[in-house]
Amino acid sequence: MEIIGREQEIKLLEKLSSNTKAEFLVIYGRRRIGKTFLIRQFFKDHFHFHMTGMANASTRQQLLNFDNSLSLQTGQPNSEKSENWVAAFQKLIRYLEGQLTTNTSKEKKIIYLDELPWFATKGSDFMMALEHFWNHWASSRNILLIVCGSAASWMVKEVINDKGGLHNRVTQKIKLKAFSLKETEALLKDRGCQLERYQIIQLYMALGGIPYYLDAISPELSTTQNIQALLFNPNGRLHNEFYNLYRSIFSKHDRYEQVVQVLATKSSGMSRKELVEKGQLNSGGTLTTVLRNLEESGFISSYRALDGKKKNLLYRLTDYYTAFYFKYIHDKKHQGPTAWINLIDHPTKRAWEGFTFEQVCLDHVDQIKKGLGISGMESHNLCWRGSAEGKASQVDLLIDRRDQVINLCECKFSLDTFTITKAYAEQLRSKLHVFKSATKTKKSVFLTMITTYGIKKNSHYDMLVTNALSMDVLFE
Repeated sequence: MEIIGREQEIKLLEKLSSNTKAEFLVIYGRRRIGKTFLIRQFFKDHFHFHMTGMANASTRQQLLNFDNSLSLQTGQPNSEKSENWVAAFQKLIRYLEGQLTTNTSKEKKIIYLDELPWFATKGSDFMMALEHFWNHWASSRNILLIVCGSAASWMVKEVINDKGGLHNRVTQKIKLKAFSLKETEALLKDRGCQLERYQIIQLYMALGGIPYYLDAISPELSTTQNIQALLFNPNGRLHNEFYNLYRSIFSKHDRYEQVVQVLATKSSGMSRKELVEKGQLNSGGTLTTVLRNLEESGFISSYRALDGKKKNLLYRLTDYYTAFYFKYIHDKKHQGPTAWINLIDHPTKRAWEGFTFEQVCLDHVDQIKKGLGISGMESHNLCWRGSAEGKASQVDLLIDRRDQVINLCECKFSLDTFTITKAYAEQLRSKLHVFKSATKTKKSVFLTMITTYGIKKNSHYDMLVTNALSMDVLFE
């Protein structure tokens, strides 16, 4: 099966596997993002040793898994049990020493440990043994050690930012992210799906760019039918996905589920203070850790304020599947074989699409900047809320550019060419006025419209709009 996208990651893997230096690569990212697929497909399963940790297994069971894996891959019987991880890695070293001695080629030896956090059971010596394996043996040989894990926060804390024996030992890291719309379109086409871009965006709004979810799409069904089949039908592949998603990554998953559930109530995002008040949460170190871990794992995003003050940081739930789950599935109001189909033209669904399209644009700022011809320019991309003269306003995407220009972006998801009416023109004028008055910015403010099928040019357009982009730029 062909690897879709991941161009930068593939270039890095090619570099690491072709040089003669010892390399320690950490790959992390949320569950279902395609970490294992990328590594297995790139190396075609040609590893000198590989194994995958077992969920909820004891140290003894993990060691037995190691011994069995080593026996299968060496073709030698498992004559003695590893009593601890130090002994297990010594077995691995003896095997690899033989490989290095008998193999006259300069081929790099690839060691792949998948789901690393599952190995490090409570009270085990796994991390100490891994440190010793790398520091005292592998780091001086033509070895590529790849460790992978879905618990992104654990991988960052315990491996990348380790303050012990692995401090500054990691030579490369890959944080695997969700597919962009361009990659999503390529994957769907590769699977035989002939969806138009409007429908692809609708699909993205429900599932995001998670390869595992997208791989479940049936080519013969429309976007609406696929969402119904996958998410609403009791036997759908993703019907119970939420139950497993956070539990598989976070040990105290209820805290994380509580935070994302609160954030799901306000698509425009919340400040930390609002989050604490709305969710009746304790504002302390635990919440800080939860927010950091959720962001590291790709479930939420934080957006800086225009004034740069940390207290005005805005948190948004940016995992599309989680947001969709709390909007339409969690309360079980929408059930049955036609639950989603019945909502096709419902006003609440249209409103949800409008808000979610704003998030899609936020996640494709690089593509928007390319469409504006400023892809190489430094900018701060942020959300803004404020008030002036008794009027409040909100902007979901500001591109604050180094050349003293701010693109104030309005994102509109519509079935046809968008038209600025007289009433909407007044709203835009008010928003621009409030923004300029509240921020007292001295920069030029360009109103930028991002729509699905373009925008009709009329007198309101001529007077207000500086830039207009269609959804096609999001696929660049």
